[in-house]
Amino acid sequence: MNSISIIGAGIGGLTLGNILKQQHIDFSIYDSVPEIKPVGAGIMMAMNAMQVFDQLGLKQKIEEAGNKIHKISITNQYLKPISDTNSLEFEKKFNSCNVAIHRAELQRILAENMGIENIQLNYNLKQIIKKENYHLHFENRQEIESTVVFGADGIKSNIRNQILKTGTIRDTKQKCWRGLVDFELPEKYNQEALETWGVGKRFGFVRISDKKVYWYAVIKDKNLNPDTDLLSTYSDFDPLVIKILEATDPKNIIFNDITDLSPIPKWHSDNLCLIGDSAHATTPNMGQGACQAIEDAYIIGKLLEKSKNFNSVFEDFQKIRRKKVDYIVSTSRQVGNISQWQYGTSLRNFLMGIIPESINKKMIEKIATLEM
Repeated sequence: MNSISIIGAGIGGLTLGNILKQQHIDFSIYDSVPEIKPVGAGIMMAMNAMQVFDQLGLKQKIEEAGNKIHKISITNQYLKPISDTNSLEFEKKFNSCNVAIHRAELQRILAENMGIENIQLNYNLKQIIKKENYHLHFENRQEIESTVVFGADGIKSNIRNQILKTGTIRDTKQKCWRGLVDFELPEKYNQEALETWGVGKRFGFVRISDKKVYWYAVIKDKNLNPDTDLLSTYSDFDPLVIKILEATDPKNIIFNDITDLSPIPKWHSDNLCLIGDSAHATTPNMGQGACQAIEDAYIIGKLLEKSKNFNSVFEDFQKIRRKKVDYIVSTSRQVGNISQWQYGTSLRNFLMGIIPESINKKMIEKIATLEM
């Protein structure tokens, strides 16, 4: 019999595990993968997430394994700036900065700090049944009984579907390729994340370690598939974009549809709570998907310091987190739509360029501020 089970060893589940461990609360994490291996692409840990990692004593480790980013720029397809946001003043205020890192590297740091022995692999949840406690049935024929369950099992969450019976996944009709490549970026881009906007498509890149560059390409077209020829698709972009694509081994490219979750009424049930994408999956346009899962774990931890009554913790958790999460999901959708315009792109670029810096700063502050 387990007191606490976390389903999913992604960034949200692992952060929650670290927070429970810090409070000496016993738990087990179950994940469907047979082994933890370095798959995935890059990820940006924004200042809100880095403040949580600071409280876990992991900030320096993550900064050293990744690359500090001090500036985020939107440019046109020829790398001419449309708008840029310098984060130095916020770095001072929040004592943390944005860090671009390999997703697998981040997971390794979190798993090792929490204790690999707390993770059970090859546990793919098939069915969850509520009796007096929760009975978790896994595909490997194991059955676990658990008092409290956290669903950190992503946008297609089995826990959400079976217990809360809610959640509509929304397709944005945008396709995304993400790649990792050993590449020498021009020095001026060493600590800058760039997103270049074209017509109905965009391309982003950032250095995540000494040698590695993470890039993504997003195209609005529901008929595209993983084998789309990106070189010819992006032939009208700056030569640097072409060079990055040419240098990338196709084995190191991941292809996804961009989706999110329409807001669901409740994230919790009796002794059960969803966190991260299973509760409020967002499009990646603001780089906040994993960061919001990290914030979820942090707020649950803060509430557990005051009370070990899980049901009241879950209720307060949703009240505290709801507003910010809904704001990020809807704003991220809007940003995605604007960035993928197929008509009037020069007007769009002009309008983006004249947004007062104070508005951008307000948004950064809103996202970087933790609710507790």
